[in-house]
Amino acid sequence: MRITPVVLLMLGAPLAAAVPVAGKGAAQRCHQAADAGKADPAALRQCDKALKDMALSAPERAAMLVDRGILNARLQRLGEALADHEAAIAAWPDSADAYVNKGLVLVELGNRDAEAVAALSKGLALGPERPAVALFVRAQAYESLGQLRRAYEDYARAAAIEPDWPAPAAELQRFKVVKAKTLQA
Repeated sequence: MRITPVVLLMLGAPLAAAVPVAGKGAAQRCHQAADAGKADPAALRQCDKALKDMALSAPERAAMLVDRGILNARLQRLGEALADHEAAIAAWPDSADAYVNKGLVLVELGNRDAEAVAALSKGLALGPERPAVALFVRAQAYESLGQLRRAYEDYARAAAIEPDWPAPAAELQRFKVVKAKTLQA
């Protein structure tokens, strides 16, 4: 199971970098585009300009890279998106949202579900802005790996955290929970 481009676009907006970059201009336009769900090359150029022209702290640089990675993912430039999230992690290893976004891109790339689980788990441990999104994507990766119990548990946790978000609840409806029979001696 892969995240469809529609779901990727839907998930992209809530995963914008949690650390806002101070100031106005290119940095602000980059962040606003990532936060608002825009996917256009002009917004991507704003990110490039901000990263090139601004003296950024490590958390701010990571935030700009996360935002650029989100825009690259929306433009289906998944290799570039992955590189941006990895650069964000290198710039600021405590960036939960960089790990979560990296996991999302790894799932979308396909055949990298174990790496996605590791990235998403690290992001969850660091406290992402939207843990339900991280749990939802990790559930998809677990499901692709055949780890159905873990997938179910993550979908359930995502649904509990964001009960108004219909996606986790819809995924849970596909599962049938059965009691295991135990043998007694």
